[in-house]
Amino acid sequence: MDYKSIVKFLSVIGVALGLFLALDIPIGIIYGENITPMLIFAAIFISVNAIFWFPLRNHEFHLNIRESILTVNLLWVLIGIAGGIPLLLYTHVTPASAFFEAISGFTTTGATVYTDIESLPRLILFHRSLMHWLGGMGIIVLGVGLLSVINPSGSMSLFKAESTGIQVEKLTPKIKDMALSLWGVYLFLTLLDTLLLKWFGMHWFDAVNHAFSTISTGGFSTKNSSLGYFASNDGIIWITTLFMMLSGVNFLAHLKLLYSGDPEGYESEEVKVYFAVFLILGTALTAVHMDLSHDTFYHASMHAYFTIASVMTTTGFATIDYGTWSHLAVAIIFLAMFVGGNAGSTAGGVKVIRYLVIFRTLFSEFKRTLHPNALISVYIDGKKLGTRILSSVFGFFILFTLTVAATAIYIYARGYDEMTAISGALALVGNIGPGFSQVGPSNNFGLFSDMDKVVFSFAMIVGRLECYTVFILFSREFWKRF
Repeated sequence: MDYKSIVKFLSVIGVALGLFLALDIPIGIIYGENITPMLIFAAIFISVNAIFWFPLRNHEFHLNIRESILTVNLLWVLIGIAGGIPLLLYTHVTPASAFFEAISGFTTTGATVYTDIESLPRLILFHRSLMHWLGGMGIIVLGVGLLSVINPSGSMSLFKAESTGIQVEKLTPKIKDMALSLWGVYLFLTLLDTLLLKWFGMHWFDAVNHAFSTISTGGFSTKNSSLGYFASNDGIIWITTLFMMLSGVNFLAHLKLLYSGDPEGYESEEVKVYFAVFLILGTALTAVHMDLSHDTFYHASMHAYFTIASVMTTTGFATIDYGTWSHLAVAIIFLAMFVGGNAGSTAGGVKVIRYLVIFRTLFSEFKRTLHPNALISVYIDGKKLGTRILSSVFGFFILFTLTVAATAIYIYARGYDEMTAISGALALVGNIGPGFSQVGPSNNFGLFSDMDKVVFSFAMIVGRLECYTVFILFSREFWKRF
């Protein structure tokens, strides 16, 4: 194993992460908060990583797929620890709670242990949103973009280990250039969302934090009632709904449009189904909400479409406590929790493309049953899918389902009700954030024990790395050649 390459990569990411987290310091200065603990932490964290990197600065970087997978898993544990330390320094939480909150931030889950969010220092509120923003596009993609000298096969293996799609599509000759281009698109959408939120009446601080959480599909808010605090401002609600949906679209589609003016990415079957499901579920929830609240069509649709967008894209914002709605409304929202965004987006969940593959495969099996001698293949966007992709999709879906089931059984065995267990497990593994019952949008995960939070942190990492990258570590075959 090339330990030097692993250490070099982790230390480079550590230095970059430390520099980004140091952005908390100007926020503390602006709002007159004590920056000394954060200043000391940032200095030590950057220095320690620089000490590991410096002797290896000329080492030829190379990682094979096994080393890449191990590095990815180590990285997520380390950034959870790094992100949690400022929470320990500034708030009254246990190490397990701080680790949970940091993992929730970086995985863009949005589940929190804090009850009174508005009482937190502005520095920490920004820190939580910043973790979202950094985790949204992927720490590995950021690392690939930062490394100036990198082995192409190593970088591609890293990108595959972190990528959220079926396969990696290269738009530029070098993976590093593509990573930087994706971050350019990411920054552009964040800036645009911030400006529009400010234009519709948000304070600059709230606008930046909510833009970070929206574009990353994270869900951390600066308010106890989430976006419900701004529920009387229709512009803020609709803008957030729009940008949640845009963030759930494959970022390669945005990249094609912004860099080459090509809208082809938005014409894919996945994007069409994604918006079709959003409209169907949003319309159904609008009808149910109108019947329950006797609200006008406009306001009912505003809250309904916002809720579906938030749950589908695994953002986790809320304008009202939808957990108190009727069983039919809960069923519609629960269905949206299973959907997820597009592959290659910042959203979590199963992803729409995988459902397309699964249902196309099932229909092809029906045809094959009726016509045993026919040659029937599965096509997406006119392209034939190989058996390796099909088996990978079905394998992921099985692993995802088993992980949700295992997490739900664990929560239920700990003494919580069925709805808390099932929705909580799906919210954690799917990186959604809030669920129903005791983990609904008006509650949080602070009621669980420290051991529970460690288990939940693992569940969030499994969901963020899409199962294979974590579970393969438990394979004898993985370790046999090390």
